[in-house]
Amino acid sequence: MTVPVYSFLAAANASSNTMELVYIWQKATPEAKIIIIFLVIFSIVAWSTMISKALQMRRAKRLNTFFNSEFRNQKNVLGMYDRRLEVEGCPLFAVYQAGSIELDTRLKRGVAGEGRKSNLSIKAVEHVKRSLENTVAQQSLKLESGLILLAIAVSGAPFLGLLGTVWGVMSTFGGIAREGSASLAAMAPGVSAALITTVAGLLVAIPSMFGYNWLVHNLRVLTVELDNFAQELISKIETEYLEE
Repeated sequence: MTVPVYSFLAAANASSNTMELVYIWQKATPEAKIIIIFLVIFSIVAWSTMISKALQMRRAKRLNTFFNSEFRNQKNVLGMYDRRLEVEGCPLFAVYQAGSIELDTRLKRGVAGEGRKSNLSIKAVEHVKRSLENTVAQQSLKLESGLILLAIAVSGAPFLGLLGTVWGVMSTFGGIAREGSASLAAMAPGVSAALITTVAGLLVAIPSMFGYNWLVHNLRVLTVELDNFAQELISKIETEYLEE
């Protein structure tokens, strides 16, 4: 008999909580309802951003691992470029591709046919280096895009909730002042309805804060990988092609 009784009590408690939320929603002011609806939309946007960015960074890490294994096995810098290997959506590949295109252009400059020069000047290597740096910056911005929405949710949602609470409490006390009587029964519904906006704001901000911090950490890791790879690539280019 213990399990059925426990299940009945749990169901009754859940039903009671649902009825409380419905009652509080009914007692909320139109301004509070507008703020709550806005926060719900904001929450959907924040969760969509967190999920999409998490999938994007997870895919980038997986592709970076695959690209690294291929890059380590090539005999020369342009080996993968000459094989026309494509790794769509891989940040490291985008950096490598940009550097290889610039390097190939410099090596073919002034050479007839499809041949390449065996050496490059320091100036030419600097052009390749700048191309790599630009691509690293572009890839970092691409990975970072969308995080501003989470930052806004973290900082803005609690203030919107607080605005709804203050507005609701002000409206409640204004109504009590007009009626000329103050009692717990008169104040409690309005105050509880006002506080629900703060709860809604925190429910948006707290998951967004954890998600934002986790994504920023992964973004830093990927950015460092991009910088390190660019440095490694330019070092190999200098070793292989720079004139002594």
